[in-house]
Amino acid sequence: MPRLRQRVCLQDGLKLDLNRLIRRGTVQPGAKVGPRSYQWCNSYTGEVVAAGAITSDLTGTEQGWLRFQSGDRDQWIGLTPRPRHFGGMQWYFICPATNRTVAVLWKPPGASRFCSRQTWKPQVAYRSQFLSQTDRAHAGQTRIKLRLLGESDPGEWDLPPKPKWMRWSTYNRAVDRYDAYEEILDRGTFALVARLLEK
Repeated sequence: MPRLRQRVCLQDGLKLDLNRLIRRGTVQPGAKVGPRSYQWCNSYTGEVVAAGAITSDLTGTEQGWLRFQSGDRDQWIGLTPRPRHFGGMQWYFICPATNRTVAVLWKPPGASRFCSRQTWKPQVAYRSQFLSQTDRAHAGQTRIKLRLLGESDPGEWDLPPKPKWMRWSTYNRAVDRYDAYEEILDRGTFALVARLLEK
């Protein structure tokens, strides 16, 4: 049974993903960058839902910072590097509320600043928590298909074949998950048919 919408959906707000910012060049380790404009778009319509400017300084070896400005909002967020297992460093946000090191900060609808998911925990839930078991199964199958499709036509395949770049073990795990979702959908269909036949 899906949860009633007593809490705000976390994904309806804004998200700062430090690894994504680094991949896009908005933030660069070892450099001071910005201000650079940044936009959040609706994933369905492509419409811009929010915009701002990001300035960052990751030149230090012990700490750095990121500044987000939008209208009258001006938030400074601390950054810290942590060693990776196989050498090098990875940067993390320091949550302004909990002082945890995190890679992603959220600003749910109605919030005034970006903080870690744990800060918002009692007031928010993920979108999947509002879905029924059947809806989650459909969403899971769609995610698997999108990962496997590449350039293929989605209407062409129920479950796409293994992409050339993917290992067989990874593909087989995806097939097993896809089949598990299919079983959930089949159980839901059988239950619906049984209810209809009872009438």
